[in-house]
Amino acid sequence: MSEILDNQKNKIIQLLTEKSVMKQDVFRNTISVFELLKECVNEISTSLISEVKTIDNRIGIEVLGTSHFSAQLKVAGDLLEFFMHTNVFEFDKSHGMYKTSYIKQNNNNSYCGIINVYNFLLDSFKYNRSEDLGYLVCRIFINREKHFFIEAKGTLGIKYAMFSNEPLTKELLLEIINELIIYAISFDLYTPPYDTVKVVSVNEIQEKINSINLRTGKRLGYGTSNSVNDDTNLYI
Repeated sequence: MSEILDNQKNKIIQLLTEKSVMKQDVFRNTISVFELLKECVNEISTSLISEVKTIDNRIGIEVLGTSHFSAQLKVAGDLLEFFMHTNVFEFDKSHGMYKTSYIKQNNNNSYCGIINVYNFLLDSFKYNRSEDLGYLVCRIFINREKHFFIEAKGTLGIKYAMFSNEPLTKELLLEIINELIIYAISFDLYTPPYDTVKVVSVNEIQEKINSINLRTGKRLGYGTSNSVNDDTNLYI
């Protein structure tokens, strides 16, 4: 019995030494990248404000709030929410990364922290429309070596589909954030089909007027259940 307990203890120590320490490294790197990301958001905001003032002072550019794990950037009628998850994740073995030499050399390179980026309509927060939808537009994965890859549709998802050869830098983060801003501005609000919103009860319209609670999203319009399930409308 004593030998079994000793073997179990040794296994626990081995896992703590190898796996738990590695996960702490991943978390530390993700925190570091997110702090740098917040600096980049502030820098981009300051730069855009000075330029936009000469175009039209009705266009608002502003960092609305930051915390340890989140940051909000207002760009005209859009809100980009950057959110860092506090856990470390592994991928399903069917994921394409396992075919790369980088992961084959050391499986620990596949463990990642995640920074999610969501796109909301600014009015959803301004008018407290809690039923409105936001869209996940990007997921940035950072590993123990601070190498990264991105899941997204469009330019970012193609350019950074595999782990980078070098650690994530400030210059790269500035490029990524700018690309997300371009996407948010280009991603327009669609009006729903007429037949889906042509009938409404007196009670429903009164509630909507009182709360401005028309469920809205960039590919949802005034709200249809079919729109939510249409994958062609989602960015990721």
